Amino acid sequence: MKHLAIAAGILTATSAVAADKTQLTVYTYDSFVSDWGPGPKVEEAFEAICDCDLNLVGVEDGAALLSRIRLEGENTEADVVLGLDTNLIATAKETGLFAPHSVTADYALPIKWTDATFVPYDWGYFAFVHNADASAPANFRELADSDTKIIIQDPRSSTPGLGLLLWIKAAYGDEAPTIWADLADNIVTVTKGWSESYGLFLDGEADMVLSYTTSPAYHLIAEEDPSKAAAAFDEGHYMQIEVAAKLAGSDHPELADQFLDFMVSETFQQIIPTTNWMYPAVTPSSGLPEGFDTLVIPQKALIIDPSEAATKRDQALTEWLSALSQ
Repeated sequence: MKHLAIAAGILTATSAVAADKTQLTVYTYDSFVSDWGPGPKVEEAFEAICDCDLNLVGVEDGAALLSRIRLEGENTEADVVLGLDTNLIATAKETGLFAPHSVTADYALPIKWTDATFVPYDWGYFAFVHNADASAPANFRELADSDTKIIIQDPRSSTPGLGLLLWIKAAYGDEAPTIWADLADNIVTVTKGWSESYGLFLDGEADMVLSYTTSPAYHLIAEEDPSKAAAAFDEGHYMQIEVAAKLAGSDHPELADQFLDFMVSETFQQIIPTTNWMYPAVTPSSGLPEGFDTLVIPQKALIIDPSEAATKRDQALTEWLSALSQ
């Protein structure tokens, strides 16, 4: 009983210490906080230097993050939102809920980064992933003309889904509605988020899935499986830059700033390539992991300026809904 009493006392003391620590709440997407995602390693590494409790909250996919923040408004419990991208920046700023940052970093992004509110932490190119032993179309027109079955994500809840809308819009402009009309019979299903759609693809439910040029690196590095590849499209690939920002109403703004600084540090950036399977925003001193050199490098990079993305998004969404409702 004495040993039990001592153990209980230690447990109580430990709980009291934990309770005294400041909690920093970060809203992010589900795959980030999964066991195989960056979340567990990020949490361990940040808590080792912050004397705090890092509370990572998964909120479906990236586009759903902004919807939740807008719904909660100034009553949100989030101190930081991690998982928006350049296509959502302008809309996010219009809410007035985000505060400027003071982060500086030697970014390895394909474009110059000057945004005063949002901090980039990784980037990549959207692509359709397929089995490497199967032939793949070379562009959207070939895909639409083929019997290839694809799974995509909903642009209203998923950043890859939104990225696909803007990819086709950037590549085809006014011809985008025709492309979507021709693609409609190739689509097996539209999922809310990336994790669900990729799982369905791995289960053999489709020939290709909307993902990233970096996705095959996961299979190659984590599973020693070279059976997946990303199709190279000759009209170019749309770029995604994922970002984070602190909330203006955060109860812990200094701690939120510390997290944003940590996000571009060597420790955080080394975690990204083999957990989030994207390119790090700041290349670690050790470089990229072996296997990333085998990935498809798009011959043409496509991106819509963040200031124009909201307008283009609304137009592209209307075209997409119209084509899929026929």
